[in-house]
Amino acid sequence: MVREFVYSLAAVSPSDGGLASLVMPWVDTEIMSIFLAHVAKVFSDDFCIMFLDGAGWHRANNLRVPENMKLLFLPPYSPELNPAEPLWDHLQENYFANRVFDSLDAVEETLCAALRNLIENPEKVRSMTNYSWLNTLSMTAN
Repeated sequence: MVREFVYSLAAVSPSDGGLASLVMPWVDTEIMSIFLAHVAKVFSDDFCIMFLDGAGWHRANNLRVPENMKLLFLPPYSPELNPAEPLWDHLQENYFANRVFDSLDAVEETLCAALRNLIENPEKVRSMTNYSWLNTLSMTAN
């Protein structure tokens, strides 16, 4: 089987710059359930509120959501509200812009290296993702 795509899923903790990610060969409800379990494990001491867009695998009835997690859906066509969205811009600008890769494996290696760099630099992640409205939300939520 020849792989044609590589997908990256990422969840951020904007207040401290924590990051959980997986790189997968495809995305569907099962992969999303695996990712949610991974995020729940990475942030096991926290109750996670995950903001999602309207992708089908985010809304599937058989999606397995961990007990320490709540999924909230953003309005359609509003990526600017998603705290994880700046990560993709950062990866594009700093790792993928104006590059030609010899193989999908090279793309995946670059992606994994970039994500590792972000995981090792939580202050950079925090500076990109800690939207002021999230601070307001966390001050008013119980």
